[in-house]
Amino acid sequence: MPPILAIDAKEDKKAEAFGTLAGEIAHDMNNVLGVIFAYAELLQEKLPRGNSLRPYVDNILAAGEKGAAIMQDLLILTRKKDAPTSSIVNINKAISDCLKTPVFQKIQISHPGVTFRAELAGGLLNIGGAPTELGKTILNLLSNAAGAAGHSGEVIIRTEKRHLGNPLPGGDAIAAGEYAVLTVSDTGAGISTAELAPIFEPFYATKTLGRSGTGLELPIVWRTVRDLGGCIEVKSEAGAGSTFTLYFPLAGEELSVEQQAMPPEPFMGRGESILVVDDMPAQRDLATRMLKRLGYNVRAVANGNEAVRYLQDHQADLVVLDMIMDHGMDGLETYERILEISPGQRAVIVSGFSETDRVRKAQELGAGPYVRKPYLLHELGFAVRNNLSGVPLATGKDDAEIGNCS
Repeated sequence: MPPILAIDAKEDKKAEAFGTLAGEIAHDMNNVLGVIFAYAELLQEKLPRGNSLRPYVDNILAAGEKGAAIMQDLLILTRKKDAPTSSIVNINKAISDCLKTPVFQKIQISHPGVTFRAELAGGLLNIGGAPTELGKTILNLLSNAAGAAGHSGEVIIRTEKRHLGNPLPGGDAIAAGEYAVLTVSDTGAGISTAELAPIFEPFYATKTLGRSGTGLELPIVWRTVRDLGGCIEVKSEAGAGSTFTLYFPLAGEELSVEQQAMPPEPFMGRGESILVVDDMPAQRDLATRMLKRLGYNVRAVANGNEAVRYLQDHQADLVVLDMIMDHGMDGLETYERILEISPGQRAVIVSGFSETDRVRKAQELGAGPYVRKPYLLHELGFAVRNNLSGVPLATGKDDAEIGNCS
């Protein structure tokens, strides 16, 4: 049997360095995408279906969604190892849901000669995690396997419950215990030892440049599994295909209730006063227009100092506060100063970064939900309306055998 190659501390450092760079890029791009995305949405509202210009706006929104998805992929790579899980997910249901998505249909269309087969074990296979990110992991593995299977191969996705009597080896070995195991295998040509070692590095790909993917698919799989306290083993032999085996710690029996896409209460404003704090002029203008469109009285300022000065002489029912501002105080420091002059001040945190410790610190001080840029009208509207109404919202939004249980 080929040896096991674990992702060690050196690889961890490499991933951490890339994550820092990716976070900076994603933050700046999300601000730009947010303006394009939201103005297109506002324009779409003014163009009835059948208008000759409507398809142009629809295409802008569709492209914006793809851009935002890529930025979200980058943000996944910025998270710390101990990123919290948010719900309980049944792994079999997550797979079944993925096989019904347009993304999977596109994978099938792109690989017409490849046969897909699911062999899902019975019994309870619940794990802790976010359904969206687990779904992305599954689809990334299926896409990777389909590409490796060739013109007439087979891809098999399996699940089972497995007891580990001994810890699996690796940089950070996972403990013995009960695990939900997800396996995706293909009947392709296999992966050479030289190609196998770096497959979880960002932007590494053996595909022809420009053909498909961003080079982030397998790094995202690795990051997501790692965040969930799990482990990946990859086995491959020349001419015998490859098998990716993912181990997830089993969770409790109670599944999390999925959030409703549309809360029952309306999200239109009722004339309340909103203070927008954002250092980007275009983003300030956008948030102002969106909130006015929803019926709020809006004032906007460019930084934390201006926000503090304004609130010394005026009141605001709620502050929409950017977490990352290039000059002066960031969102947390601003909120701390605001609370000194206006204890209990309601606030919604927005940011082009993924949710950070400083976001959570602001929420511990009393800030409400976190809204990730780029946001749509209803996403900002729901957060603001529910915060003003006092309704709690969930925050946020190796060789031929690798054992990267790190």
